[in-house]
Amino acid sequence: MAERWSPGSWRAKPIHQVPTYPDAAALAEVERTLADYPPLVFAGEARRLKATLAQVAEGRGFLLQGGDCAESFVEFRANTIRDTFRVLLQMAVVLTYGAAMPVVKVGRMAGQFAKPRSADTETIDGVTLPSYRGDNINGIE
Repeated sequence: MAERWSPGSWRAKPIHQVPTYPDAAALAEVERTLADYPPLVFAGEARRLKATLAQVAEGRGFLLQGGDCAESFVEFRANTIRDTFRVLLQMAVVLTYGAAMPVVKVGRMAGQFAKPRSADTETIDGVTLPSYRGDNINGIE
């Protein structure tokens, strides 16, 4: 039987590639603030995606996933999101016609401001700096 999900159940799972936060109280305050916000994805959307991904796994659909690996606050604009979305839709039309099957479109955009890293630091030409984890964690500067 699957483990029952709860908002804090992720803490019991192994976590890798996570930044070290030196101020536990500040982290707890941010987590409390975020807990009060509405969900970004609703349960019905997640269930619908699971069903369409099952069709892909059975060979009755094609998965098209696109977006940025990590976004920058400087480049975060409605036009950028719209343009990326437009390209995904255009690609989906071509794939639908070419593959003659439904295309499940998954966008990774409008909020990818963090980037996992396998090490806390990176050394280049003898200079060791904190690994860049995206604007959300440590900013480009």
